[in-house]
Amino acid sequence: MVNFKEKLKDVPENPGVYLMLDKDDNIIYVGKAKNLKNRLRQYFHNSVKTVKVMAMLDHVADFRYIICGSEVDALVTENNLIKKHTPQYNILLKDDKSYPFVRINLKEDYPSISLVRALKNDGAKYFGPYMQSVNIRDIFDLIHSAFPIRDCNRDMTKPSRPCLNAHLGRCVAPCSGKVTKEEYRKEVMRVVDFLKGNDREVERVLTDKMMEFADKENFEVALKYKEKLAVLEKVVRKQVSALPKDFNLDVFAYETNGVKTAVNMLVVRGGKLVGGENSVYDGIDDSLTSYLYQFYKNNPPVCDEIITDGADDNKALEDALSTLVGRKIHVLSPKQGVRKQLLDLAYTNAHDALEKHGTQEERKTLRTKGAVKQLADLLSLKTLPNRIECYDISHVSGVDKVSSMVVFEGGEPKKSHYRKFKIKTVEGNNDFASMKETLSRRLERLNNPDETDESFASVPDLIVIDGGKGQLSYALDALALYGRNDIEILSLAEREEEVFLGRAPKESVMLSKDSVALQLLQRIRDEAHRFAITFHRNLHAKRMSESVLRDVPGIGKKKSADLLKKFGSVENILHAKDEDIALLDGFSVQSATKLKVGLQKVLDERKSND
Repeated sequence: MVNFKEKLKDVPENPGVYLMLDKDDNIIYVGKAKNLKNRLRQYFHNSVKTVKVMAMLDHVADFRYIICGSEVDALVTENNLIKKHTPQYNILLKDDKSYPFVRINLKEDYPSISLVRALKNDGAKYFGPYMQSVNIRDIFDLIHSAFPIRDCNRDMTKPSRPCLNAHLGRCVAPCSGKVTKEEYRKEVMRVVDFLKGNDREVERVLTDKMMEFADKENFEVALKYKEKLAVLEKVVRKQVSALPKDFNLDVFAYETNGVKTAVNMLVVRGGKLVGGENSVYDGIDDSLTSYLYQFYKNNPPVCDEIITDGADDNKALEDALSTLVGRKIHVLSPKQGVRKQLLDLAYTNAHDALEKHGTQEERKTLRTKGAVKQLADLLSLKTLPNRIECYDISHVSGVDKVSSMVVFEGGEPKKSHYRKFKIKTVEGNNDFASMKETLSRRLERLNNPDETDESFASVPDLIVIDGGKGQLSYALDALALYGRNDIEILSLAEREEEVFLGRAPKESVMLSKDSVALQLLQRIRDEAHRFAITFHRNLHAKRMSESVLRDVPGIGKKKSADLLKKFGSVENILHAKDEDIALLDGFSVQSATKLKVGLQKVLDERKSND
């Protein structure tokens, strides 16, 4: 077994790339660092770690590193190694996916527009990328419907006979030799203006043509232009509030549940939100830096700014991408303003994509059995906790103290195994002692099982206590008292959602809020809380009802108990028929009438005293 503490002493403070290896020497993660020693120390020293890191570290048996000349070199090397080794815990772009762009070469005398997927440093103008939500053919159709530019590959140096598009008014026919370069260029620049985000001209042209054909009662063609206007609305989207019209941004955010990661990209062109796309990956990388470099290697940026707070080194990413495209690209992590609002929107989309990824059955499995497995992995539990029992205490100022035991099996509630306790030995308001009593009584039933109670006879794989170190300490005393130190136990403190493990009760573990493991613990804790409060309220209501009934002359302990058993509450007794009350032992129709009169009198007296 590698002594990480000793090995870290020899790690240099240079920029570089590190490789995490499993017990079989397989590379399971590749990362970069501006300071290798500091970065690796974060992994192997005791500190709060994200669920992504904890999931990976459970499988790390060794590490290696490569010293690089700069942070940019480290980023490029990291990208090459990720492509080569496809590590389990890195986010890997699928099939080098690239998006379509519109290309216009303004150096040509009579430029045409074309669809490309690979950008070149050839001086042409590129617009995009266009997400799956936008059909690139719709863009082409809008352009040729609004602007009379060519869509052919004819040789413009030799005049030729105009094609059908010229007769349909869809092209000014530069091939005829009757259109000057300057006249044609004006039309092309209107197209460029549209692709930059100015859709007013296209909307005006399409609307005029729709009205023109409608006036001529050519409603079929008019309808087609109406449909084109609807496409335009879909393509251009809406102006982003407070963004200048010449702003071109790519916005990235990611969410992970410790098993999968969703990345959302929003595209803003000309100050308008024109596209967005979610991608879900199996990797759980703790930074978007390598992902963004991979992405832009396939789709060189045509934006001016990249907005994200998921990168671990904006400067290195800026330099690498600027070198890639030969101009300055800014990578920003905004804290406020419209850019931060866009980033928040991207996070909302990523979270939604993660929640809805896969079939309903797959999502259910992830939240139940998947969460159980992740919990075992992250907390290094001795066994897979198939049966989890959770306990909570409920009372008001020490009165009517009760506790609950809820059971989850395979990550799902097993309500037939829920149990509740009235606290018997604890005086006053003492949650710690109440928890010890509850666990002691449950463990007593476990050590001396009653075959008629399957729940108490079942051995829990994990006990969860609602509370912090104090509750856990008393629960540990109960486990020791009954010799059940073989059962795993933890507590979940609600304020910060800290997890305290029974084997190390002084140190807390922080599970990521998006991890399915923490979400499972929260569901179990909340269910125990609900069950305890419901029991406490019912018990309290029953005691108060008994108190009211006992104040009625002639009603003793037995009669009040019979009445509540039959009718459930004082309110139900008041509205019950005298004949129904008379069916109980010791009652007649006359005494039932007398009971209700006396009961109403007691209630009125209590109300006036309040």
